[in-house]
Amino acid sequence: METRQLGNTDLHITRIGFGAWAIGGAGWAYSWGAQDDVESVAAIHRAIDLGINWIDTAAVYGLGHSEEIVAKALEGVTNRPYVFTKCERAWNADNQITPSLKAESIRREVEDSLRRLKVDVIDLYQVHWPQPDEDIEEGWQTMADLKAEGKVRWIGVSNFNVGQMQRASVIAPISSLQPPYSLVKPAVQESILPYCLKNNIGVIVYSPMQAGLLSGAMTRERVANFEPDNWRSRDSEFQEPRLTRNLALQNLLGEIGLPYGKSAGEVAIAWTLLNPAVTAAIVGARYADQVDGVVGAANLTLSADDLAQIEVFLQQNP
Repeated sequence: METRQLGNTDLHITRIGFGAWAIGGAGWAYSWGAQDDVESVAAIHRAIDLGINWIDTAAVYGLGHSEEIVAKALEGVTNRPYVFTKCERAWNADNQITPSLKAESIRREVEDSLRRLKVDVIDLYQVHWPQPDEDIEEGWQTMADLKAEGKVRWIGVSNFNVGQMQRASVIAPISSLQPPYSLVKPAVQESILPYCLKNNIGVIVYSPMQAGLLSGAMTRERVANFEPDNWRSRDSEFQEPRLTRNLALQNLLGEIGLPYGKSAGEVAIAWTLLNPAVTAAIVGARYADQVDGVVGAANLTLSADDLAQIEVFLQQNP
């Protein structure tokens, strides 16, 4: 699988990475619902077998459980992928999640992540959210200190806007940004992605299929039957009037992918990879066969006609 250098790092990553949000399982605020750990490990192994060379997780996914499952899946794996994780979403004994960019919190979080992941150093450590905004400088200085101390190899941010990245860059270089980017939510292409391209900040986008809405497998029935703790049941994109619009977009992407033998999801992912600022896309999977259904995006080149059809839809259905 083709690789690209991530920003100013020495990491050359495949154009698709394995997203480990959903494998965190149930029982926390942004759960995707119940998840079988055996299936999660199988999905990770399938991704590695197909050539994917990086995994993106976060401490808060499953309140530590996702990191533990990633570690379990990588036990004994010789062709180990890079492991990226995040800090800033802390939780207390009652499992209440609170944002923190205080140095003490980040230092505690990195030690916990190192322990759960069973590694001596984290390949890419990211600030999950720029919250609280007033603590960005303290948080980013701490991240730079962790890099200097050898706890982490490279440091990046997630969900930052241009102004926030500019503030952080005064303290230390940003290696990567992780923003949401999809045909449903393309806003970052206006100013954030151009800023990253200009400043050699690698970009790994998340939710390129908009949490499965554009996967090709989403239906009204599936949405209606989401488990109560599935965060998507509370998301406006899965509710009317947006649901009808988004399912129509999914159908169009499926039609475009048909001649290529690709799914709607692969077309959706390939569209994000066309942006010159985008290094790679994070694609979540809960089962091994889901990995099979998305890896084709890495080598899919959409034609001018394909892009024109998509653009007409977006203009007619903003």
